[in-house]
Amino acid sequence: MTAVTDLYPTRGAVEVATPRVDPVVWSEPGAPGPLQPSELSDFDRDGFLAIDELITPVEVAEYRAELERMIADPDVRADERSIIEPQSQDVRSVFEVHRISEVFAKLVRDPRVVGRARQILGSDVYVHQSRINVKPGFGASGFYWHSDFETWHAEDGLPNMRTVSVSIALTENYEYNGSLMIMPGSHRTFLGCAGATPKDNYKKSLQMQDAGTPSDEALSGFADKHGIKLFTGQPGSAVWFDCNCMHGSGDNITPYSRSNVFIVFNSVENTAVEPFAAPVRRPEFIGARDFTPVR
Repeated sequence: MTAVTDLYPTRGAVEVATPRVDPVVWSEPGAPGPLQPSELSDFDRDGFLAIDELITPVEVAEYRAELERMIADPDVRADERSIIEPQSQDVRSVFEVHRISEVFAKLVRDPRVVGRARQILGSDVYVHQSRINVKPGFGASGFYWHSDFETWHAEDGLPNMRTVSVSIALTENYEYNGSLMIMPGSHRTFLGCAGATPKDNYKKSLQMQDAGTPSDEALSGFADKHGIKLFTGQPGSAVWFDCNCMHGSGDNITPYSRSNVFIVFNSVENTAVEPFAAPVRRPEFIGARDFTPVR
């Protein structure tokens, strides 16, 4: 097997910042798709793009009902693809929902969704990861600051930054119920974290991030340079963001739940190899090894 050059070293003895060498928008100017040139320009500059209404209220109701059905299903809860909150024992996330549920599979194939992914990444795409995130009120824990690409590169073996995520809100995103935060422009620098990856790290990291977590000093520098954008919005709104954005979300101690569908599209020209900084691959329900394009 031909060795793949590691462009973004991480999980070493020290933290190291590496300038991004990959494009952010991979398609040629004028490439057809749902996004306007100005939106692609904004995405290139900031690393994200918010859309007020990606899906309609009727569709939101359909997806909400499917989410509620799934988290109430004892078989789904017992499945290894379900992640349980350590404190409340509530379902936190369910992975690979586009394979478990035809309802969510339909969303992945929706031209409003996959069309934007193809346009940003400049190629056909496959689903590297999908999940529903359930952030119930009264104490659901957040996701600490991180770059998704750092994990996907280190533990899943994605070689390049040619991956984009979309978070579609199924409940209202308030300023106070653990909404998504991103540091605009942070996608231009890769922060390689210090520390080795434990075996089966995913079992712990999906509940509470540890390995691959930036230092307080690095996060302070990023925040001072880039600032922090908090995303609010109604059900049906969405945020597209680059794989290397520094992002996170706080705990939800309010009575108001925050649930979303999260889909990660990767270019078929950027398929996973062996992990760059982990002893073993993560399970396929977290980091796909089926590279079949979405049709």
